[in-house]
Amino acid sequence: MAFRKKIKEKELNKRLLQDIFRLKDEWAKMQGIIDISVEPSEIGMYEVKVAEAKYFYLLREARHRGVSAQ
Repeated sequence: MAFRKKIKEKELNKRLLQDIFRLKDEWAKMQGIIDISVEPSEIGMYEVKVAEAKYFYLLREARHRGVSAQ
């Protein structure tokens, strides 16, 4: 039973890292669009803040679990 838990934990950590990298790219892309916009919309600004919050939440979760990309 413990062996199975380790496999699931490794799998979850791998997925967590994938989600972190995906959200980082998504956040950077949205931020780039907002930066070049002449007059950014409120919805766009809201989406950037949400993406940023999700990214930093997953970073804290990874730090709590002791997961690193190396």
